[in-house]
Amino acid sequence: MAVSLDRLRPMTDTDVPDVLDLEHAAVPGPGTEEMLRQELDAPGRSYLIGEDDSGVVAYGGFMLVEADAHIMTIAVSPQHRRNGIASRLMLAMIDSALEAGAEHLTLELRVSNAAARGLYERFGFSPVGIRPRYYVDEDALIMWAVNASGVEYSQMLEHIREEVA
Repeated sequence: MAVSLDRLRPMTDTDVPDVLDLEHAAVPGPGTEEMLRQELDAPGRSYLIGEDDSGVVAYGGFMLVEADAHIMTIAVSPQHRRNGIASRLMLAMIDSALEAGAEHLTLELRVSNAAARGLYERFGFSPVGIRPRYYVDEDALIMWAVNASGVEYSQMLEHIREEVA
């Protein structure tokens, strides 16, 4: 399904207050302003903002460590979910990670987050383990997409790109 998303762009320091508001609405245990600013300034990090006429509706980011891109976060405002924004944001982050030299992708998510797991599986991520008590109140499922720089993964991304166009 096509999405009314005006643009995806790099996150800047001036976006932190809007991103913090989005986090408070979208995720359990949101970060703090200081944490967001430190993360944005840390080496190897890349964060994107998704906007529409109402302002910031999504954001996500990854950390590149050698050939591994670790998806740090992805959040979509509750009123904008289930319409392709997360998929478009994932495509943009993965494209950016691959352009920066990533060969593999990884992330953690709450074991109870079935919607996020479905999104990540669509992008070729597979569960590889559990990180006990990663979140204060819950374990994390560790997922990887290996060989993301390969031809098969590229073809899968093109298929997803066509679906959300």
